[in-house]
Amino acid sequence: MSTAGGSGRPRVRTGYGVVEGRTGPGGTASFRGIPYAAPPVGALRFAAPAPPAAWDGVRDAGAFGPTAPKVPYPPKFAALLPDPEVPGDDCLNLNVWTPEPAPGARLPVMVWLHGGALTRGSSAVPVYDGSAFARDGVVLVSVNYRLGVLGYGLFPDAPANRGLLDQIAALTWVRENIEAFGGDPDRVTVFGESAGAISVGALLGAPRAAGLFAQAALQSGAPEVLPREKVRAMVRRMASLLKVPATAGAFAATALPDLLAAQGAVLRRSSPLTGGPAFGLVADPDTLPVDPLEAATAADVPLLLGWTTEEYRLWLAPTGALPLMDRLGPLTLALARARSGKDRAAVRALRAALPGAGPAELAGQLLTDRLLRDPLRRLAGARRSASSFLYEFGWPSGVPGLGACHALELGFVFDTLDVPEASWLAGRDAPQELADRMHAAWVRFAVTGDPGWAAWDGDGPPMVFGGPRREESSVPVVTPAVTPPVLP
Repeated sequence: MSTAGGSGRPRVRTGYGVVEGRTGPGGTASFRGIPYAAPPVGALRFAAPAPPAAWDGVRDAGAFGPTAPKVPYPPKFAALLPDPEVPGDDCLNLNVWTPEPAPGARLPVMVWLHGGALTRGSSAVPVYDGSAFARDGVVLVSVNYRLGVLGYGLFPDAPANRGLLDQIAALTWVRENIEAFGGDPDRVTVFGESAGAISVGALLGAPRAAGLFAQAALQSGAPEVLPREKVRAMVRRMASLLKVPATAGAFAATALPDLLAAQGAVLRRSSPLTGGPAFGLVADPDTLPVDPLEAATAADVPLLLGWTTEEYRLWLAPTGALPLMDRLGPLTLALARARSGKDRAAVRALRAALPGAGPAELAGQLLTDRLLRDPLRRLAGARRSASSFLYEFGWPSGVPGLGACHALELGFVFDTLDVPEASWLAGRDAPQELADRMHAAWVRFAVTGDPGWAAWDGDGPPMVFGGPRREESSVPVVTPAVTPPVLP
């Protein structure tokens, strides 16, 4: 049901009550902060998500809801990655942008899972605004889910992978309610970047997510699980700092600010490139019983998979690590080889492909291969039941030193380069034409299951968006003969 509210305030009835949104550019509508599960507080802090309470009357959905509890980025990363914090307990909420908030439209749906190493981020990041998708005929849903120890800490007295269960609860809400917003519950694409892409990979292997989406896109994240002991170690370290038992009961009785302070302390030793302690998904007989990479290989759904040319620069450039790694020379390469599992022949091949590259760049590319390119290529090449489409984002940022770094593609995918926060990572004068092309490819994938270039056959380059423009971004990029069309 859709009803007219006040001027510019459309109303939609969900299974829990009526929400009142806002009319946006071009007549699209947005509904923000809609609860899909009960607030995870008290006894629910470390429990599986519970259904939200129904409400009487009209619930205002004009602003983003509370974000999940988290620790802030370190200052050097906070200057590049906007991460707003909205206070409140009701953090299991989602947002909907739609061109037609009424049943019967049966429009394709895209559900966005944000990144942030499963410890930071939210759906309120301005770059994730869904207006451009709604403008182009797609219902866009973005989701908050529990982070860090609340979502992924491993305890003997709590279910594992609670953040994943939150995401499944959100997808279930979409399945049951999105038709009222103009969406088609049988045409759902789930997509995410970094930790969001790892989450999408897990959803492909989670039995409770079966039937909740028809296709998926993984941006700069490969399906993976962490060793259970590695995740338990994070909890034990926090327990030691807090001087409480390493149980969900003890952590639930701890004040949230103290819990987050301890989490921030243990996270200082964690890095996506070098490993170390981390919160993450684990194999679990109840929530994730199969290896997600194997599940993704067997999944009978189209997949869009890709990476940026210089993923590693986001983690290494802001900290000043690149010059240090160059000075260390052979030691840098030896450590990168050990971490990536590459042999000397791989290093020689990389040197030949990147003449003039220093040890830091070579090491970064080796680690990017290990974390992203190799597993995603193996995944795409091994699939037989449905198509896989590979891409690479090669446009280098206008921010000195970042190159074509991790997360840079997001403002292009969402077509939000005009959002001020997009320039934090992309710099000024990012090419709108490239955003037009990339956003159109994601829209086309949502509508047809084909982003506009040939499915990967196990050989050849991926589809490349953009390319180097300065010497600092010297990774060779091959421009394909076929480019994705710009939809009208």
